[in-house]
Amino acid sequence: MNPYFFIDRPIFASVLSIIIVVIGLVALQTLPVAQFPQITPPMIQIDADYPGANAEVVAEAVARPIEVQLPGIDNLLYYESISTNDGHMMMRLTFEIGTDIDIAQVQTLNRQRLAEPQLPAEVIRQGITVKKLHRIYWLLLH
Repeated sequence: MNPYFFIDRPIFASVLSIIIVVIGLVALQTLPVAQFPQITPPMIQIDADYPGANAEVVAEAVARPIEVQLPGIDNLLYYESISTNDGHMMMRLTFEIGTDIDIAQVQTLNRQRLAEPQLPAEVIRQGITVKKLHRIYWLLLH
């Protein structure tokens, strides 16, 4: 087909492209996405803030007590923690593929609660969050 056909008829080209997009959206709803295997492992993130502390203090006073409690969590593959000089600590826990992320989050929250007596009072006052990382968010991070 001659490309000038669509260039000379922009309204026809626009309508045709809208129809193609609508058909694609309808087809997307019928795809068997649940049948595809998980390719990224489930991840949980723990965030905590210790105002006024540098990275070394945050790593020793906040990250270490939590890390000591983590080995009892089911299906935990590995974890990494990052402490910054503005007093923020972020810890990502990676679980085996197929692990129920909700159960992993509850177990992580329970382990974090076990570490609370060793944490500074200011960290507990600021709050510690334990949240699930969704696959798309994880892919954007890497």
